[in-house]
Amino acid sequence: YLWESGEAARARAHLLGRGLDEAMLREFRVGFAPSAWDRILVGSREGGFTEAELYDAGLAQRSPERPGSLYDRFRARIMFPLCDNRGRVLGFGARAMNPDQTAKYVNTADNEIYHKGQHLYGIQLARTAATKAGSVIVCEGYTDVIAMHQAGLRNAVGLMGTALTADQLAELRRHAPVVTLALDADAAGQEATLKAARLAAKHQIELRVMILPAGTDPADLLERTGSDALPGMAETSVPFVRFRVERVLATGETGTAEGRDRMLALLAVELADIGPGALRVELERLVVARLGLPESVVGPLLRASGSGRPARSVGATTAAFALDARERSERAFLALCIALPREGRTALAGLDLDRVFTGELNRRAAAHLVEHLDEPGRDLDDPDDGELGAVVAELAVRAADAPAQPAQLEAERLQLELALLDREILVARASGRGGQSELAARRREVKAAVERALTLALEQTAGDRG
Repeated sequence: YLWESGEAARARAHLLGRGLDEAMLREFRVGFAPSAWDRILVGSREGGFTEAELYDAGLAQRSPERPGSLYDRFRARIMFPLCDNRGRVLGFGARAMNPDQTAKYVNTADNEIYHKGQHLYGIQLARTAATKAGSVIVCEGYTDVIAMHQAGLRNAVGLMGTALTADQLAELRRHAPVVTLALDADAAGQEATLKAARLAAKHQIELRVMILPAGTDPADLLERTGSDALPGMAETSVPFVRFRVERVLATGETGTAEGRDRMLALLAVELADIGPGALRVELERLVVARLGLPESVVGPLLRASGSGRPARSVGATTAAFALDARERSERAFLALCIALPREGRTALAGLDLDRVFTGELNRRAAAHLVEHLDEPGRDLDDPDDGELGAVVAELAVRAADAPAQPAQLEAERLQLELALLDREILVARASGRGGQSELAARRREVKAAVERALTLALEQTAGDRG
C-alpha cells in the first residue's frame, strides 16, 4: 500500500526525502496504514481473523462513542513492523502523516506477544552481521536503524520507544560482546547513554559511544551527507569512559580553582576502575590539556581521589571531594519545576539549596524561582545581573519543551539527592569520619527510587503518545 496507493504519496516523499532507498525500506517491510477507520479491520476479517484477535494483537481498538464496536488503531501512518529475531512481526511503530494527528508516534501497546522492553528493532536483519563483527550498534529511531543499514552498518538495531532495558542488553550480549551506542546528540540522548552504562556493566558488555554532531541523529546524517559519514563515525567510536571524561570536561566549571577541584573529584570517580595502561595515560593527558594543570599534579590527584584517600586540592579547598558538578542536571530539574509549577513548588521547598546546587549561578536561579515560579521573568531588571536573567530565560524556554511529567520531575529531584549523597560519601571517605554505611544505605534507597520514577515517567510519556 505504501508503494502503490495514491494517499501514501506524501509518506513516500517523506521517506525518500530523508535519503532512504526504496530497496532498503522494502527490506525492513515499511508500509502505510490507510486513513479509513476500518480498512484493516475489514480486510483482516475477510482473511479469517476474529475481532477479538485483532483487538488482542493491538491492530484494533474500542470506540468510546459506540461501546462494543472496534476501529483501526493505525490510520494514515507510516508503519514500521517490530519483529523478533526470527523476523516474526509482533507489533508496529507508526508515524503520523497528517498534521492534525495529535501523537507523532503510536506504538503497539504491550500484549501477550509484544513487550517493548524485550525486543530490538531490526534484530532479525542485524544479528548475523553483529555476530560476525563482534559488535552491535544501538540507535533510537526506526529511520536511524534503516539509515545505518543503508550506509553498510548492517549490525545496527534500534530501541522500541524505551530506554535501554536489561532484557534488551541480554539480547544484545547473545549476539556480540561490544555495544556501540549511537543515540541522539542531545541531553536526553546523553542521559540515556549514562543509564545504559549502568546496565551494561552487569551483563559484561564492553560499551562504546559513537559521537554524533550536535543536534543530529543517524537519519539526519544520511540525509545531509549520504552514506559516507556514518561508517567513519562508527570506526572512531570511543570507550564509554572516554565519553564520560569528555562530558565532565565539557560541562564543568574551569574558570575557578574550586570548579577544577570539583571536576577532578568527579573525574577521579570515573577513572577509578581504569587500571594502569595506555587508555589511562591518554585520558589523564586529556584532562591535563583541558584543565591547564601540570601532569605531575593531575595524575596523583586523580589516583588519590579515586581511591578514597584525601587529595591535595588545587585550590586547597574541600571542593576536591565534591562528587558531582552537573549543572546540566540541575537546570533540567529547574526547567521541570517551571513546567510543573504546582509540583515544582513542593519540590523546591523540600531542598536545601546551598547543599544541593553545586553551581553558584544555578543556586541563585533556584532561589529566584522559589519566589517567582509562576512568573520566572519577574524582578530580573537589574542590569548588573544579566547572568541570572539569561539562565532563567534559558530555563523558561526549556520548560516549554520539557516532557512535563510529574514522575520525571521526581526523578530529577531524586537525581539531585543522589548526587548530594555521592558527594557526602566521598567527603566522609576522604576525611575518615564515620557514617559511611548509613549514607550508602540511603544511596541504595534513592537509587532504587530514581529507577522507579524513571520507569513511571516512561510509562506516562508512552501513554500520552498513545
